[in-house]
Amino acid sequence: MSARIHHISIVNRFIRPTFDFYHNILGLKLLMKTINQDDHTMYHLFFSDNHHRVGTELTFFEVQEGNNQFFGTNTIERTILKVPSEASLHFWEIYFETQGVCHYGIESFSGRPILRFEGPDATQLALVPLREFEDIDDYFPYVTDQIPTEHAILGIDAIQLRVQYSDATERELLSLGWQHKEYVNFFSGHQRVTILENQDTQFYQEVQIIQDRENPIAVEGIGGVHHVAFGVENKSDLQRIDKQLQERNFINSGIKDREFFESLYYRDPNQLLIEIATGEGNLDAKAYENQSPRFEEIPLFLPQYLNFIREQVEQQLANQIHDEE
Repeated sequence: MSARIHHISIVNRFIRPTFDFYHNILGLKLLMKTINQDDHTMYHLFFSDNHHRVGTELTFFEVQEGNNQFFGTNTIERTILKVPSEASLHFWEIYFETQGVCHYGIESFSGRPILRFEGPDATQLALVPLREFEDIDDYFPYVTDQIPTEHAILGIDAIQLRVQYSDATERELLSLGWQHKEYVNFFSGHQRVTILENQDTQFYQEVQIIQDRENPIAVEGIGGVHHVAFGVENKSDLQRIDKQLQERNFINSGIKDREFFESLYYRDPNQLLIEIATGEGNLDAKAYENQSPRFEEIPLFLPQYLNFIREQVEQQLANQIHDEE
């Protein structure tokens, strides 16, 4: 696997509006309705393209209590998704109006059109069209009645990071195989953005690092990105990174077996939470068979080692949904 954004994980307050927005409005495929493996009281949703590929996955944690995300620096700020063409941006602009989705109209960033919008809990998102060198046949969108195939979301295009010291985050990502592309300004402002790329023409992605030493440190919370995961090929690569982090005295989680993949977590020098994850592991196809528009109709998927507590988990989650109502 070349350098790639593996997945992006976001925190939302209530799971049903999250499911409705990303599945029924954005038209993303529900890969899995499961729980956080570190907190069994917390729903965890996975969305992906139709082939469930690394680089297309958005995941969501339900955290009902806590503060909302508050703007500032040292944060994972915005998730940018691919759509087929500039005409797709015009489709989505009109569609967002009909759905009551907050958006900012089609703008220009780094010489390309972009449509910024907000998800539940003011999560910062955007759409951009494929570049000239990208081939639509390399992507496998999930097809719905709501979103025409020619405008469907294809996967993760980029992640925007806002940090105090961009060089420090850049060094971390260069060690993972990302390449420096260019510097640009953040829209019409003076803040410098360092753009890194993976140079993979079959699944091109960028990391856009906004240097911001003027604003206070962001308050992490609901609506924000919890972490971004970068992909490695296999467990040997993961073990190598684990060893390098230990040699640098970087505290990390150690390697965790998530059943779907293996990964570790650490914070970069700007305190961004980074996950390093292998390619997908074992996932029962039944996890994504049911694509009902109704959250309640989709069964809960549990890793094999948690099946013995299924009844207890389902009852607790049902109580939380009742409290939400």
